[in-house]
Amino acid sequence: MQNSNIPTILVTNDDGFQAQGIQYLATLLGNLGNVVVVAPDSARSGAACSITPTCPVSVRKIRDNVYACSGSPVDCVKIALEKMLDRKPDLVVSGINHGDNASISLHYSGTVGAALEACMKGIPAIAYSLRTHKKECDFAPYSEVIVEWAEKVLREGLPTDTCLNINFPEVDCLCGSKVCRMARGLWHTEWLDAGVDDEGKKIYTLTGTFTNLEPEAADTDYWALDHGFAAITPLSLDMTDHALLARLGKSAD
Repeated sequence: MQNSNIPTILVTNDDGFQAQGIQYLATLLGNLGNVVVVAPDSARSGAACSITPTCPVSVRKIRDNVYACSGSPVDCVKIALEKMLDRKPDLVVSGINHGDNASISLHYSGTVGAALEACMKGIPAIAYSLRTHKKECDFAPYSEVIVEWAEKVLREGLPTDTCLNINFPEVDCLCGSKVCRMARGLWHTEWLDAGVDDEGKKIYTLTGTFTNLEPEAADTDYWALDHGFAAITPLSLDMTDHALLARLGKSAD
């Protein structure tokens, strides 16, 4: 039986349970509490907040406290909370993603989606991502920041309906950390021609080029990453445009 005084930490991702990032993260956070990994059985990059309503979802035990789920990252969080854990976790952590989830990319991210799902359930959550798509990475330069923020959130919690999106540049030594907003950006040139299939239908491969629309703004996550800093961005479930809401309310009076 687990000691109830020791924090329970649920760890997931969108790269799959076998990814180096989640294995490193689970080991690192094992020093802070009882870690349970429930992650997709294969890569689910770009899953965002998607769920799997059209077919059953299965869970397979890999080893003690490590489980592979056939669903999306959000499915992993949902099923872990309702069917697998014997208590509500003190913290949900998603990552470490291979590829950053800064600026508008966070809207597509299964890594961030899992953190938002935990947030919807009233559980403090952090998404960690690294700006590289290498399968084999050195995560050591980011360990101190990962632990620092996990400890801080375990100790102090987060405001209601808020989670943290933390991105790292690929560097040997961080210049520090910056708490910042998400940059305005744009993905374009997103489809490559990939020929035709056996039935003569055209095939396209999703790719894309990202453009930072405010490269000189020093208060954004992209600026922080470009200059060697970890970017810590608070995210809110409330997507209401409160400024426009106020203006529309006044115009209706």
